[in-house]
Amino acid sequence: MTNVNEELLIRLTKQIRKKAIGDPKKSYTAKMFKKGRSKMAQKVGEEATELVIEAIRNDKSKAVSESADLMFHLLVLWEDMGIEVTDILKELARREGISGLEEKASRPE
Repeated sequence: MTNVNEELLIRLTKQIRKKAIGDPKKSYTAKMFKKGRSKMAQKVGEEATELVIEAIRNDKSKAVSESADLMFHLLVLWEDMGIEVTDILKELARREGISGLEEKASRPE
């Protein structure tokens, strides 16, 4: 990931952080924070399912749109959980070059 893309995700996270304390009547993000983590997690699942559907349909344009929705809702959930974008990037970097099968087998049960 280039610095530009990493910076974009960090900027979006900062915007989410600011909007989280806003008026839920005026901000979808504030509304999500008011509804709580369960609703945030549910939205991540819904967006992931919609992405899966578009992937199966082989609709690239809609898959891109659903991917953006999924990323936004992930960022909202991460913000609520205190997870930074850099935490995810560090974990991905840690896994780089490791077989997915080996990495999964190394996780505690």
